[in-house]
Amino acid sequence: MVDYRYLGRSALKVSPLSLGTMMFGGPTPDDVAFRIIDKAREQGINFIDTADVYHDGKSEEVVGKGIKAHRDHWVLATKFVNSHKKGANLGGHSRKWVIETVENSLRRLNTDYIDILYFHRAVFDAPLEEPVRAIADLIRAGKLRYFGVSNFRGWRIAEIAHLADELGIDRPVASQPLYNIVNRTAEAEQLPAAHHYGLGVVSYSPLARGVLTGKYEAGKEPAADTRAGRGDKRILETEWRPESIAIAGEIAAHAARKRISPTEFALAWVLNNKLISAAITGPRTEEHWDRYIRALDVTLDAEDEALVDRLVTTGHPSTPGFNDPSHPVEGRVPRSAAGGADNVVPLARAVA
Repeated sequence: MVDYRYLGRSALKVSPLSLGTMMFGGPTPDDVAFRIIDKAREQGINFIDTADVYHDGKSEEVVGKGIKAHRDHWVLATKFVNSHKKGANLGGHSRKWVIETVENSLRRLNTDYIDILYFHRAVFDAPLEEPVRAIADLIRAGKLRYFGVSNFRGWRIAEIAHLADELGIDRPVASQPLYNIVNRTAEAEQLPAAHHYGLGVVSYSPLARGVLTGKYEAGKEPAADTRAGRGDKRILETEWRPESIAIAGEIAAHAARKRISPTEFALAWVLNNKLISAAITGPRTEEHWDRYIRALDVTLDAEDEALVDRLVTTGHPSTPGFNDPSHPVEGRVPRSAAGGADNVVPLARAVA
């Protein structure tokens, strides 16, 4: 039996594992994707996550076909902001794009409504009020049920909660940060802010893009069939770090002593945080999903928590000085660049 959890302060119940579909419509063949979706539903999973940009919308198309026969069983989440299209307003925070992207997602998903629409990331130089108003209109029109945020820092979570209050609409129900054993930075502000403002936390990359499965070994070239071996840009600029690989080795040895896999341990560790509502797992194969679901049967103890605290300090990543280049730090804006006050630009534009 799945232990469903309320998503933040909402009355919406979700399974502690969310089926992530970033591989669907791409590396995962459609027939395999459909089998994974059906198996997850039969196991009690009711939460599924996609995005408009995953494989240029093909992920949404596969998800729409896969859940059609049991649409009302699923809490369906997708995202907006990012875009592969060329054009000043083809992406971002404008009312024009919010409405256009939701209409496109509804068409690809072949559904009348989306349960949760996430801001995929923050746009530093764009106002937040405009997209929140547009989302409120789409909720009133019955096309959305709830909304959420992804990759928002703590202060921005607070700001969007306050905006919702001012506009007289329900606050977002979910925050989606990166969170795993080798990157605990979300603990510093994102998780406490979400908890304070009533958002559930649906974290992503609990396996650090595969690093915490134990598939990589320190000092050795990655296997050709792995993300690192294929030269995947995101893992090479984030999780592919000597410190994280060494930590993953210690986790794997500890998990073996507990007679579980490192995958099960890493997922169970994320879910053992009371501030986490659900974790998104993104299987490429049916075998991946079979390993992920077993984490729901794992119980961790004080010794397990102490081990992770020894390996990675609370609120920090494994690697000193690490920042994700896709989500830059906003707090340093030089008054001059390349010499002279004439080069000063407004703060919002400087961090775009």
